[in-house]
Amino acid sequence: MRVLITGGAGFIGCNLAAHHLNQGNHVILVDNLSRPRTQHNLNWLRQKVEAGCDGRLSFYQDDIRDFKRLCEILAETQPDLVVHLAGQVTVTHSLLDPRADFEINVLGTFNVLEAIRLQPQPPAMIYASTNKVYGGLEDVTVVLDGARYRYRDYPDGIGEDRPVDPKSPYGCSKCAGDLYTRDYARIYGLRTVVFRQSTIYGPRQFGLEDQGWLAWLMIATVTGRPITIYGDGQQVRDMLHVDDLIAAYDAAWARIDSVAGEVFNIGGGPANTLSIWSETGPLLEAWAGRKIPVTYADWRPGDQRVFISNNRKAERLLGWTPKVGIQQGARQLWDWIVANRDLFA
Repeated sequence: MRVLITGGAGFIGCNLAAHHLNQGNHVILVDNLSRPRTQHNLNWLRQKVEAGCDGRLSFYQDDIRDFKRLCEILAETQPDLVVHLAGQVTVTHSLLDPRADFEINVLGTFNVLEAIRLQPQPPAMIYASTNKVYGGLEDVTVVLDGARYRYRDYPDGIGEDRPVDPKSPYGCSKCAGDLYTRDYARIYGLRTVVFRQSTIYGPRQFGLEDQGWLAWLMIATVTGRPITIYGDGQQVRDMLHVDDLIAAYDAAWARIDSVAGEVFNIGGGPANTLSIWSETGPLLEAWAGRKIPVTYADWRPGDQRVFISNNRKAERLLGWTPKVGIQQGARQLWDWIVANRDLFA
């Protein structure tokens, strides 16, 4: 199998690449290396191959905004599957530079789709969308239950029948790519699948304050950096370990002819939730063995008090459910950060 991963040196991309290399597949990475520490992830993958990993690795330092180059890469490598992960990934940056956000997330995704469509034998494509396409969910009743919020009327979480209603340039740009990807299946017959992903976490995540929040809180704790909590810290997210996400990608690929054109909400679900600070804070204090000082700031635009994914469609059509519990997965991430603290200096 030949799999091309855009954004392949990022957190999800390098974990996905390692998975396919271990399976003996040929992995093609396309990444402009603009994100911090992506070169480190690329070096890690190259070391795996040099150490005798069964798979093959090809790397192209290119940008998805370069349509001509994308066409050349696809024609040269002829992948069976494209996993489109490359993108501008934060709400805050989209507010500061909405044009760049549009060009990367909308035009870039359009370029990937068109490059696929123009191939003599178009590969399948999985698109990494986001739960931010649903916006702030202001009309969904949320109640405070102890030190965390919960949905009053959605015990199983938010399903794919929820209308999209993005509330930031980032949400709009990812939603546009989401809709284009689905429509290219309906109009052109491409084998595309959309995953509206919840909070993904796991090893090799170089989290930042505005993206990858669990990893960022752990990194800040380990390195002694200041922590700011936006809102009241009782916001709740369903947490999906990167290994479970990769298993969902595999399940979609295995069923690509039957699920082409589908949209899936993919998250940890009700069993794997965590409040951003009221629960995470005590957990990290226990592992660090000390009190962690934090400051609080106003809510950020479009911040959901709760997001929990209803995974029943993925369970029904993909035969997929999360396997890694949040306590197990969070401890694994913590141990990786502690063991690699020099990477965060």
